[in-house]
Amino acid sequence: MFMAKLYQSGGGPQLRMLDPGAGSGVLACALLEVLALRKEKPSSVELTAYEIDPNLASCLEACLSYASQWLAPFDIQLQFTIIKSDFVLDHAEALEEMPRLFTEQTAGGNAIDAVIANPPYFKIPKSDLRARAAAAVVHGQPNLYALFMAVSAKLLKPQGDMIIITPRSYASGPYFRRFREQFFTVMRPESIHLFGSRRDAFNRDNILQENVILHAKKIAEPKGIQKDTLVQVSLSAGVSDLTQAQRRMVPLTEILDFSSRDKMLWIPVDDTDDDTCRIVRSWPGRLHAYGMEISTGPVVPFRAVPFLDHHGQLAGNHAPLLWMQNVQAMCVNWPTAARGKPQYIKVSPQSMPLLVADKNYVLLRRFSAKEQTRRLTAAPIIANTLGSPWIGLENHVNYIHRPGGTLSEAEAYGLAVLLNSRLLDIYFRIFNGNTQVSATELRALPLPSLDMIVEIGKRWLSSTSPEEKIDALIEDVLDFSPRPFYGSPLKKAEEVIMTIACRRGAA
Repeated sequence: MFMAKLYQSGGGPQLRMLDPGAGSGVLACALLEVLALRKEKPSSVELTAYEIDPNLASCLEACLSYASQWLAPFDIQLQFTIIKSDFVLDHAEALEEMPRLFTEQTAGGNAIDAVIANPPYFKIPKSDLRARAAAAVVHGQPNLYALFMAVSAKLLKPQGDMIIITPRSYASGPYFRRFREQFFTVMRPESIHLFGSRRDAFNRDNILQENVILHAKKIAEPKGIQKDTLVQVSLSAGVSDLTQAQRRMVPLTEILDFSSRDKMLWIPVDDTDDDTCRIVRSWPGRLHAYGMEISTGPVVPFRAVPFLDHHGQLAGNHAPLLWMQNVQAMCVNWPTAARGKPQYIKVSPQSMPLLVADKNYVLLRRFSAKEQTRRLTAAPIIANTLGSPWIGLENHVNYIHRPGGTLSEAEAYGLAVLLNSRLLDIYFRIFNGNTQVSATELRALPLPSLDMIVEIGKRWLSSTSPEEKIDALIEDVLDFSPRPFYGSPLKKAEEVIMTIACRRGAA
């Protein structure tokens, strides 16, 4: 019912509805019930429901037949059509030409007034016919739900509504950049609800990211999107506390950056998120601006099996092999027996493309554990500390380096401290709701001036017991404690993080 109540449009005497992944019809029936109980309601509803599973399709037919009878006393005539075929393939032509995907309207008078959906979530291979059809919209191995969103947007009429619950992964990252660029050109967010727990919304499924309900309205022309529009943002830990969801109104420009091609979807859920965004977005730098790059570790274990060893001699023909598990906040723990992973890699002419020179780096985990309270985990690694002129970095580790040179020790420590701070952790969570920390997102991450980064590193190195002082150090060097909108910013940030973590634990 929460999703159904988001639909506020009148729709006129006749309403055309679409549920592209109907299942047993729960969402469609919820919207029909909401419509029936309103003062101004349609006299007829034409519902198109897609369900490819024959068992669910039979259940769907029974549910919609009952709904048709239930609506009769409310003077609403329901006509429904159940289509037992693949929704995306049935509309593959809508995905073939990106420029016309969202702007060209459906021929005739059959455009949809409202879409309500809980589409399937899983990646499809590049060879899949649906992936081929969607090549202009998504990149690589797309998640099927994004194709449902794209096709549904195509079928909507101007001012039509889409209410859809999906994983949050489309909000950021390179794989969905084309999709966001096109989708948010004409689909204006009206409200966004975030499930803070990765478990509670879909606890029967193995979904390792936060889930979001998006209510968006289709605009006929891009210029029809008014950037001063307010968007309702709400938050709950899961389904069980939906009735206690926190709600706030946020300017559309704080949700989408219309000046950026990436058009990442930001979901600031409270004042702390707003304050964090203001601070971080005010920073002038990026990695590239400072002559730095971030890359992904070149060792893919299943391809490098002949070179991997559990034991080795660094003075001989072996180098350290660092996995994600070796990277802890502000330290590299090597060697370790974590999950029995090989800790050495052979040094040979054949393995040299997999090795990096022993220099100063900042290592970052590419993934956070499910329900982990911190999203970013970074550690400096300084040349000559591991006893080898070469280092192997496994594919689940990102590393910051300076091409053609090296990071200074103060730069490496300063960046690592900054990336481990609660300030950047909060900022990163505002646009990233899954377990992956992509290099693309980190390249776009605003940074303070290089002088400040170096100062952070120097202070860390001169501190006698720095482990518990990251946030106080960041606050002191960056000097934003007097800002009235933050009060004591890192203390407040810590309180918010702990509150959400407790909620998630309870969920």
